[in-house]
Amino acid sequence: MSAFKEINPKEIVESPFKLIGDDWALVTAGDREKFNTMTISWGGVGIMWGKPVVFTFIRPQRYTFAFMENGDRYTMSFFDEKYRDALKFCGSKSGRDYDKVKETGLTPAFTENGSVYFEEAKLVLECKKMYAQSLNAESITDCESVDKWYNNDFHKMYISEITKVLVKE
Repeated sequence: MSAFKEINPKEIVESPFKLIGDDWALVTAGDREKFNTMTISWGGVGIMWGKPVVFTFIRPQRYTFAFMENGDRYTMSFFDEKYRDALKFCGSKSGRDYDKVKETGLTPAFTENGSVYFEEAKLVLECKKMYAQSLNAESITDCESVDKWYNNDFHKMYISEITKVLVKE
């Protein structure tokens, strides 16, 4: 089992732009009995209501969406480049059709709250949902983005408190 230590969110040293946009992350929701994970490359971090938060976007047709909707916690796991193929798999195949843990060889682990993350990660954010809202064409002011990214299949945005940060020792 890999060793992690807990740090304060303000102690994260890597750029969130690199972590999310370049390195990607696995968003994992569910519990010990049943969970799903999917790759994301959109999102952000910041402060809201005096708390450190992440902004996570998931389309309703994704298998992970129901897990996100049914629970109040999830994780974001970030990996070294050697796990890129696992991230590609988790971003292109559905958990409805594949056992992503079996296919990728990733090792599930669990926080005290029962949130699922992966032992191979270098950084894990445990998140607790604070706010959720579906995006819609009328609210997007950059019309080019609507045309480029959407075919009437808008993401739902989750703003979630970062309740725990784990880094590989």
